[in-house]
Amino acid sequence: MKSFLAKKNEIEQKWLLVDADGAILGRMAAQVAPILMGKTKPTYTPHVDVGDYVVIVNAEKVRLTGKKAEQKVYDWYTHHPGGHKYLSFNDMMAKKPEKVVEMAVRRMLPKNRLGRKMLSKLKVYRGPDHEHQAQQPERIELS
Repeated sequence: MKSFLAKKNEIEQKWLLVDADGAILGRMAAQVAPILMGKTKPTYTPHVDVGDYVVIVNAEKVRLTGKKAEQKVYDWYTHHPGGHKYLSFNDMMAKKPEKVVEMAVRRMLPKNRLGRKMLSKLKVYRGPDHEHQAQQPERIELS
C-alpha cells in the first residue's frame, strides 16, 4: 500500500470565517494555525500547502487571561543605533489589533517559505465586516 501525497493541483481549499469576539488570543491562534497548515484534513502532506483560507473578524475584541494584558510587551529592532522599540499589548491593541492576531498565528506556523505561504491565507479584520463575501466563507466555532 502506498502513502498518499497531495499534489498542488489536486488541493481543494475552503474559506472559513472565525469570530474573535471574546476569544482568548493564544487559544484561538492555536486552533487557527493547524487549519492554515491543513493538519485538520485527512489529505495533509507536510511539503504541500493543503490548508484552508481563514478570515478572522472582530480582532479588536480578542482578550488575554490573567495579568498578561498589562505585562505583555512586543519588541523589535529597527537596525539603527538605539533602535530597540517596545510597545505594550494595550497600546498595540489600540493601534493595530489585526497585527496582534496575525503575529500570534504566525509564531505557530513553520518558519520557512511554506509557513509564509500559509500565513498569506490568513485575513484579519478589526471589525465585523470583511471583503471576502464573494468567497462565501463557512462560519466555524472554535472551542
